[in-house]
Amino acid sequence: MTEGPGFPLSDPGEWGIRKASMKSFRYLPPLLCLCLSLSLSATAGGATGETGHVQPDECAKIDDNAVRLRCYDERSGRIPAGEGSESNLSKMWDLDTELRHGGFALRPYRFNYVLPYTFNATPGKEASQGSGSEKGVQHQEVKFQISFKTKLWQDVLGRDMDLWLAYTQLSFWQFYDFENSAPFRETDYEPELLLNFRTNYNLLGLRGRFINVGFNHQSNGRSEPLSRSWNRVVANFGFERDSLVVILNTWYRIPEKERDDDNPGMGSFLGYGQINVHYHRDGHLVGIIVRNNLRGRGNKGAVQLDWSFPLARFLGGYVQYFNGYGESLIDYRASANRIGAGFILKEW
Repeated sequence: MTEGPGFPLSDPGEWGIRKASMKSFRYLPPLLCLCLSLSLSATAGGATGETGHVQPDECAKIDDNAVRLRCYDERSGRIPAGEGSESNLSKMWDLDTELRHGGFALRPYRFNYVLPYTFNATPGKEASQGSGSEKGVQHQEVKFQISFKTKLWQDVLGRDMDLWLAYTQLSFWQFYDFENSAPFRETDYEPELLLNFRTNYNLLGLRGRFINVGFNHQSNGRSEPLSRSWNRVVANFGFERDSLVVILNTWYRIPEKERDDDNPGMGSFLGYGQINVHYHRDGHLVGIIVRNNLRGRGNKGAVQLDWSFPLARFLGGYVQYFNGYGESLIDYRASANRIGAGFILKEW
């Protein structure tokens, strides 16, 4: 196999897995508890940005009508009149009080797209097991993702937080393998339950808009030896500044007994989090997702580059490049080097 820049790829003949030491997990539960405590304090205290220390009764003391109204708006999380359209993160998580849509409506979660043609220069050994072909997996295949969420409970217990249910399905289809009836090589199913805290604080010039914590299950729904599944506790942090969106995803894998573990050594390949950066302008989106296990020895990671551009009202063109580990569950131990082009469904 070849090596992508900064992402050492394993030798095709080397498939041994070093189990992640449980010692690396012992600090994670306290850290997740700390994240939850911070999110509760953030929502209890309201905005902690420029006007974070101003109480509503202090807003009433302001003589200037416009300044007083802005004070109340910032304290309540509303968008002041004339301030422009809803921000990207507000659309994604229904953050602004003035423009909230209520619950039980399907919304986009992650990207919804179809790539009719992708080419993977380094299909892995384990990926071939799910191809349905004795000749192994083809380099070219179709890749598509369906991802949506719905709000189950708005303003939980009267606080600035909402309960969401999300679902993502990622499929890899050997459509061009006509000799073997074009089988689906892999489909990963990922339901999540997320408690989203609406926040408003400043950090390094970025506005912190949400913290969500919850439970994530991912599996491919197959029997042994191709079964893959894992459960995680997740904590995600959303920031924005104008058209720039930064989302930090962190997770802690819930330990399993060795005999039940479908994905031994997952932390060695997928690490404990990733960072997503997207920039929106004139209907275009440019993004990067970076993941790394943060280990000096046996360092592994992944990078995904995204570009979408407008085609129609609800449809855009989409180009995606992925290099690294963990593109799918079946071959999380193999490094993919894939590029594809197709279509993406815009926000609805």
